Amino acid sequence: MDSIKNPQIVTHVNKSLNYTIFDAKFVPKSARFVCLGSNAKGSGVMQIYEITHNDLKGDINLLSDIEKSSSFKCGTFGAADLQSRCIATGDFNGKLGVWDLESPSIPVYSVQGHNEIINSIDGVGGLGIGEGAPEIVTGSRDGSVKVWDPRQKDVPVANIEPNPGEAKRDCWCVAFGHSYNQSERMVAAGYDNGDVKLFDLRTMSLKWETNLKNGVCGLEFDRKDIVMNKLVATTLESKFHVFDLRTYHATKGYASLCQTAHNSTIWSVKHLPQNRDIFMTTGGTGSLNLWKYSYPSSRTTEDSDGMLIGVIGTVAKLQNVTLSTQPIASFDWCPEKTGLAVCTSFDQALRVLIVTKLNTQ
Repeated sequence: MDSIKNPQIVTHVNKSLNYTIFDAKFVPKSARFVCLGSNAKGSGVMQIYEITHNDLKGDINLLSDIEKSSSFKCGTFGAADLQSRCIATGDFNGKLGVWDLESPSIPVYSVQGHNEIINSIDGVGGLGIGEGAPEIVTGSRDGSVKVWDPRQKDVPVANIEPNPGEAKRDCWCVAFGHSYNQSERMVAAGYDNGDVKLFDLRTMSLKWETNLKNGVCGLEFDRKDIVMNKLVATTLESKFHVFDLRTYHATKGYASLCQTAHNSTIWSVKHLPQNRDIFMTTGGTGSLNLWKYSYPSSRTTEDSDGMLIGVIGTVAKLQNVTLSTQPIASFDWCPEKTGLAVCTSFDQALRVLIVTKLNTQ
């Protein structure tokens, strides 16, 4: 009987493409999604698909096929308004672009953001999610993390670089969080040497840092628009970490757990928009793992000096599936329809997925 209650991960559409796909994102308030990647000749590909249905099976229609001079690495709708729903992209030449999908011939905003490839991008303040200005954060191989307001000129509102004399580390992932009012906002950044750093944009300071001993491939707050709650970090060697960010201890930091998964690099993590305690991780062996976080009976206890210290909960695997022999490079949940998702892998395939029974979790 227990297996009946478990969610199932079902492939709804499996489509082979003729280019390398690095990212896919659902277009908010629609049945469309955008794929971003690179042709063999090095040019960039942006394709827009729409999910359709017929009497026999699900399908997708290609609505737009757009080619640009530089390969796309990553994209986000996080800073978009619900009217235009523009996507922000980072490319292999370090350019940040914002594109109107209805008229994508030229970007509505473009800046040479970094000297090298933009590995990761995130947005906040758009789509009615998170308070404050619409902002985009980019992390690059050049070692810097930059925050942009696309309404401003082509200079970042924050530029986080290594200190003088400090070794430059490749920034692999960035994420916004703590955007619960007009003044508060945090950026988490993960690096190739295992560093995770949490930057407070209100005070323009480093709030906290730790090292996970392996390169940090993915980072995500469980939600962007609340007081910091949980942060998940995935790493190069089969481990992910969950941090409870509600209680900070002066010597022990944040409570955390470490979980082994996938038997390979864990490329990314995505929390279910309708339930922030459920999240998906993607593996280098072409696998997906679905997890549920459970809180402890009390999230704090006291140390010997009477200071509060956080107490971490537990994670349980709800389901797993292997879709490919190649890494699952990106994954995105549909924000409007619970359980609908899209993922891409390095076998040049995109897959539309349906994860069942999530409303009962």
